[in-house]
Amino acid sequence: MNDPVVTATPDQNAAPAGMPRPQTILVTGGAGFLGINLIRYLLARGHEVVSLDIAPFTYPDVGDRIRVETGDIRDMTAVDRAMAGVDAVVHAAAALPLYPPAEIVSTDVDGTRNVFASAEAHGVARVVHISSTAVYGIPDHHPLLESDRLDGVGPYGKAKIEAELVALEFRARGMTVPILRPKSFVGPERLGVFALLYDWALDGRNFPVIGRGDNRYQLLDVEDLCAAIHRCLTLPAERVNDTFNIGAADFGTMRSDYQAVLDQAGFGKRIIGFPDTPAIWALRLLDRLGLSPLYTWVYETASKDSFVSIERARRQLGWEPRYSNRDALLRNLAWYVANQERFAGASGITHRVPWKQGALGLLKRVF
Repeated sequence: MNDPVVTATPDQNAAPAGMPRPQTILVTGGAGFLGINLIRYLLARGHEVVSLDIAPFTYPDVGDRIRVETGDIRDMTAVDRAMAGVDAVVHAAAALPLYPPAEIVSTDVDGTRNVFASAEAHGVARVVHISSTAVYGIPDHHPLLESDRLDGVGPYGKAKIEAELVALEFRARGMTVPILRPKSFVGPERLGVFALLYDWALDGRNFPVIGRGDNRYQLLDVEDLCAAIHRCLTLPAERVNDTFNIGAADFGTMRSDYQAVLDQAGFGKRIIGFPDTPAIWALRLLDRLGLSPLYTWVYETASKDSFVSIERARRQLGWEPRYSNRDALLRNLAWYVANQERFAGASGITHRVPWKQGALGLLKRVF
């Protein structure tokens, strides 16, 4: 496999010199894909970090450099314990779409309220809330703006809207609450649904997409998301106390961007499109039978354009994404290749392990 080509530019997203910065930052969901990338980013910029996650923290490269708290954000005692002595919070913990609906609601809504209530009780003035562009539902126009109507698809999308309402409630009470709505983000440590693409590519298979694949589908590199979060932590309150879409500036069609991964694998394979209507109906049935790794929002939007305006983040935060869709996918592929032995045979429903391929594993055999 050829070495990936990545665009390297100066770090335009570093906080301006002289800007006040919180000394200690709590990251909820610190053991997750975004959490560990953010923790490494913050440590590299001189911050002290506390991680709170229900999952074990299994990163020896940073484990002795931060305070690790193991606990559930639905447990106020655990949240209060982690909140002690921090200056700001990045709330990234969430139950992802493949979790049972009741667990999604209790974690993403009730857990979010615990985090904000604890921050308020401990005098923490700034909480960066990580939401999702899933709050927009199935897009009917582009680009999507922060002021557009919210219409979440499935339990996850609906819970993310409710969690934003909690965040807005505490903003109205005087807390500084930047809300970030990132597109699907990839990069080192990301597996989940993207592991399907990498697995098929490295096995020398063609890869199926819903529809023709000529829809423009914006992604995001996790490092660019970390840069946006960092600016929300360090810039003056009047600039960050708002809601921001975060996504790549440079993105092509789903076919062209995913084809870059197949080309990088070097087997001469292609993206193969399936008519969207029968493909979606088939995936709905497989989803209902528990035989598909794809959740509703993925297969309902995969054949449609999906991109957001990032102009507000550029204007107010001075943030500029460094990586294109292609760059982000190839950076993630290079990490996947280098770390395959770590997750061989593993599966689950988080972004840090491959998702079970289910019936799609049978389709792979003929591709």
